[in-house]
Amino acid sequence: MKIPRCMSTQHPDNVSAPFFSATAVLAGEEEIREAYYAFSHLGCDEQMWDVEGKEIDTYVVKKLLSYYPEYFRKNILGQDLRITLRVPNPMVEKAEAKILLETLESIPRSYDAARLFYGRDVVPIFEVILPMTTSARCIDRIYYFYRDHIIGRQNVRFGENDITIAEWLGEFYPPSIQVIPLFEDVPNMLRVRKIMEEYLAGKKIQDQRVFLARSDTAMNFGLVSAALANKIALAQFDELSARTGVRIHPILGMGSAPFRGGLTPGSAERVGREYPSVVTFTIQSAFKFDYPVNEVRAACEHLKGRTAGPASPMDTERALSVIERYSEAYRGRILELAPHISRMAGFVPPRRARKLHIGLFGYARDLGKIRLPRAISFTCALYSLGMPPELIAFDALSKTDLAFVLEAYPSYRAKIEYAMGFTDFDGPLMTASLRSALNASGFGCNACRDHLDIVRRLGRAMDSSDSVQARDLVLRAALLRGFLG
Repeated sequence: MKIPRCMSTQHPDNVSAPFFSATAVLAGEEEIREAYYAFSHLGCDEQMWDVEGKEIDTYVVKKLLSYYPEYFRKNILGQDLRITLRVPNPMVEKAEAKILLETLESIPRSYDAARLFYGRDVVPIFEVILPMTTSARCIDRIYYFYRDHIIGRQNVRFGENDITIAEWLGEFYPPSIQVIPLFEDVPNMLRVRKIMEEYLAGKKIQDQRVFLARSDTAMNFGLVSAALANKIALAQFDELSARTGVRIHPILGMGSAPFRGGLTPGSAERVGREYPSVVTFTIQSAFKFDYPVNEVRAACEHLKGRTAGPASPMDTERALSVIERYSEAYRGRILELAPHISRMAGFVPPRRARKLHIGLFGYARDLGKIRLPRAISFTCALYSLGMPPELIAFDALSKTDLAFVLEAYPSYRAKIEYAMGFTDFDGPLMTASLRSALNASGFGCNACRDHLDIVRRLGRAMDSSDSVQARDLVLRAALLRGFLG
């Protein structure tokens, strides 16, 4: 089983609009073109097709094969390249629940389109991603619903002396799919071994992909907690694989902003070293569209060429102690900052056509009694306020905590130093405690004076209710950083 290494996604964290888009907001046919571009020009070998929270196009396979036949005759979907559907979680996204049916229904139809195109049996889609996974039962429901209700019904007859559904419509393939659970919060990341062991029990699965989020985990628990939880989960996957014999292939979701992972064309080699057991990394929109194409292609080739190995060792007990104290401090500070974040997020420009969902872990994020924007707007808002999210709760780390984090999470220093370069140390959101902790750390920074100037002008524009100028300044600041959020 060929496992993809570079998963192009539709995360809207880019500042610049791609050349093939008529507007800055990608939607519809432009996302079809984007998938082709990611495959053919950037070197990605997988495209996540996200049906969460936006108008979906379940004809993606048929359109790709129809629009770009010469390319896809040489690069076979389902073998050389992969389309992987990200479906709604019906247990959380009630308003989107029935979209799951439409999406699963499209898999046999995509098979028919590929078979007609290639003149042989080719399965273009055979995996789906389940977000916000919290239990083995959540994964099982998708796995068995497809097998029993999408595929199984083909043997049902219309009547005692009538034909079957398969005889009427044709046979349904593939007979089963694999479900990739996406873990997005710290508590469930810390129990991935138990969840996956329960899911794999009794199934003839030799290879299993598992997805760890970074953005929402960081937004809800803080940068340090997200990174340590990722590393604990990766170590658990190694233990599970050794015990069960199932090959576990981790996917790590990382954006370009340091807070959301810090994966850019320039950091690809470092990220690959820091997460040695990760097989697949997400290539999000800022990575694809905010850097020179030759740098993007070279980074993708590096990620595809690396060999995954064992996860980095982790002192889990010590990490859990840090996570608990750090997360508490982080969440307390976010409660204080929430009104500022929400106000600034209103000026963040959209980059994808999406529908807003309200509720826990929906497209508006809840933290206790407050609502937060999506992770990209959240990150952009805090940078625009002169208080990068990477710094929040830094002052909650003791000297011994910081030493442990720097050892377990080697790139942490670089992320903090980067964030300090975009910080307004004299701004209203800076606290004496944080300033003191940063000074005591001995970390250095190269201050971006142009960004600081824009942040202060942005504050004045908001005070005077100049929304046009505020939106323009948010975008100009993002251009200096190389990512929206």
